[in-house]
Amino acid sequence: MSIENQTDLAYQKPPQEILDLVDVSLAPMIRLDSNAENMILIYRDSYKSIRELSEKELRLGGLRINPKTNISSRVVYYKNISVQKTKGGKEYIVNGLPENPRLSHFVLSPDEKKMAFNNTIETGVELWVLDILSGNVKKITTAHLNANMGTPFIWEKDSEHLIVKFIPSDKKELIESENFVPKGPTISENSEGKKAQNRTYQDLLRNPNDETNFEQLVRSELYRVSLNGEKTFWKKNGMYKSISISPNGELIKISEIKRPFSYLVPYNRFPFTVNIYGTNGEKIKNFVNIPLTEDIPKGFMAVRKGIRDIAWRSDKPATLYWSEALDGGDPAIEVEHRDEIFQQDFPFDQKKQSIIKTKNRFYSLDWGKDDLAIVYDYWWNTRNIKAYLIDPSDNKTAPRIIYDRNYQDKYNDPGDFIRTKNKYGKNILEIVDGCLFMSGAGYSEKGKNPFIDKMMLEDFSKERVWEAGQHDKLEEVAKVINIKKGEIITRIESSEEYPNYHFRNIYQKEKNTTPLTSFANPFKNMEGVYKEIIKYERPDGVELSGTLYLPPNYDRVKKEKLPMILWAYPKEFKDKGSAGQIGNDPNEFIYPFYGSPIYWVMRGYAILDDASFPIVGENEKEPNDSFISQLVANAKAAIDAVDGLGFIDRNRVAVGGHSYGAFMTANLLSHSDLFAAGIARSGAYNRTLTPFGFQSEERNYWEAPEIYYSMSPFMNADKMKTPLLLIHGEADNNSGTYPMQSERYFNALKGLGATVRLVMLPKESHGYAAKESILHILWEQDRWLEKYLK
Repeated sequence: MSIENQTDLAYQKPPQEILDLVDVSLAPMIRLDSNAENMILIYRDSYKSIRELSEKELRLGGLRINPKTNISSRVVYYKNISVQKTKGGKEYIVNGLPENPRLSHFVLSPDEKKMAFNNTIETGVELWVLDILSGNVKKITTAHLNANMGTPFIWEKDSEHLIVKFIPSDKKELIESENFVPKGPTISENSEGKKAQNRTYQDLLRNPNDETNFEQLVRSELYRVSLNGEKTFWKKNGMYKSISISPNGELIKISEIKRPFSYLVPYNRFPFTVNIYGTNGEKIKNFVNIPLTEDIPKGFMAVRKGIRDIAWRSDKPATLYWSEALDGGDPAIEVEHRDEIFQQDFPFDQKKQSIIKTKNRFYSLDWGKDDLAIVYDYWWNTRNIKAYLIDPSDNKTAPRIIYDRNYQDKYNDPGDFIRTKNKYGKNILEIVDGCLFMSGAGYSEKGKNPFIDKMMLEDFSKERVWEAGQHDKLEEVAKVINIKKGEIITRIESSEEYPNYHFRNIYQKEKNTTPLTSFANPFKNMEGVYKEIIKYERPDGVELSGTLYLPPNYDRVKKEKLPMILWAYPKEFKDKGSAGQIGNDPNEFIYPFYGSPIYWVMRGYAILDDASFPIVGENEKEPNDSFISQLVANAKAAIDAVDGLGFIDRNRVAVGGHSYGAFMTANLLSHSDLFAAGIARSGAYNRTLTPFGFQSEERNYWEAPEIYYSMSPFMNADKMKTPLLLIHGEADNNSGTYPMQSERYFNALKGLGATVRLVMLPKESHGYAAKESILHILWEQDRWLEKYLK
């Protein structure tokens, strides 16, 4: 089979064995109310069409917008809704949905009897509401909502009204760039010598026309809308970034973007104000004004100065809390405490109250009651996370550390605290007889063993109240309904049993569960595929693993030598112990999707998927100091392990990956002779084009030029001797993986005589969405593998 230069190739389809696994119906997304009385099932197609992706799109300030419909051009649409009584009920399709629905942004009402959602038609976005008990849906507004910044509505506490973003009546015509005659150059300047070491963001504003269009597209008027469709003007137009209502329903917090905009950073770092309003729209207080944030200090733990993370306390009627940096936001400054958490009660005219000073950067907070909450802080450089039990009513009471651990250490992960709804309908910690409860995945060398623990507040001692304990299936906690009664919903699956939901009582002696769903397996063709998690080591003692798949009916005694595809994604660690832990379970369902190589097990290949590729830098060493040598060691250990089992021809092994996995692939082909071919999708290959850090590299190019140079496949293009298939979305919006990365790398490889093919996918972003694109890349990959491995 000849692979030559092609220009006008139409979209192709892969062989039938693969096509049968791609063109399947998906199981629905599930929504449950707090008591799990009603189950809402929301269905969608597996993929968009290239026609949908080809609708007009404006890329402004980090947003991608369809200017005709005023919704994100990349939003995932759903097509049908059904409702089912959780226990013993039948599923029925709701009544009254429009023809050819394009549904999105599903939000339950506070009383959980209704669900609001959007429907996008050719001219715009409508608001609809589902009455869950009757199964009837109703259109509430015409197609004039502004969903360009996400969900364009929020429920009021009475569950009878919503605050809704509408396109303003004074919206101006957008400026068409192709028809615009510039009046002068676009100029950016740094006259004060400030350092602004930002990542290479995409879709930024570029000129005054972009600024005008951005403002016109994100401006909204706010209306109060009743369930019968009555609209009451609530607030004049503004660039409303977020809206949240206090737990008691009496106050509304609104973040509003202000000028000046930036050409260096996306909209979430533009100036904004936070104001508090009454339910009648009257402004009560200007809480804070946040300036443009272009010049954050260097480092992953850097933050801006001043107030951040403003939110309502979920256990109080109207109390705001927030964090402030004590180190100026600069992780390079040595201080005893990095952040301080404050709170303030309505009417916000008293002195702010300090809750706690955190040793590291504030991460999150779980509220419980007046005198009990849990605060989390973390520090990326050491992979540390801590949880503190605090008394938010008295900061003189010393915080008690619940745990202080390495967050990459999966085997010792205590799980997450179980929460429940309070009288305000907000999530708070579930406290029962002086105990909290935690639910975790239960990772170990054998896989997962999900659990629920009871933790005594007095001394933090624990008692295990439930664990899955199954050896031939995986049962994970999907929802805790009532921990006092022991009622939970779990998801049960095996490698060949499609995941379904079950009701379980963890306190009953009978171990049986009650099935709630019965989704059919759409991948029955894969029955008989052999799956095993294999373990092996690299020479420095780091333990590794990967999931091995062998074709149906493969004779593991005769051991025919198969070609193999190795698929991986490198990950950085600060200790060898965490790096060697297994993160998969042998009983996870075999789920092929476009980003996976599993399809090719049906084409006669052995697959080693999700192979461990840790890059470890202990103590003062950074992981990337020895990136290439560790990369090659990981790959060789993986091939040695499967070859040692006798299943493969080690001279017919391909390697592949997406994004940082593509970067890995190109490096492996440049620095080893282990592979017969490679597939690199949506990667970055020249690290000098991302000079202020990439992936988990904090150092900039000028601090570590040798690291940036040696890790860049582009700089080592002359070493490439292995056939490489490059695939990239023409509209990739991921920081660092500009489409230019693949184009320039291809030019370098071609110029140096390497065997290489570049496939640029029209309209596709970092992840691919259109069915035509996905079928085509599977065709491309299949041709490449068949030519160079078989």
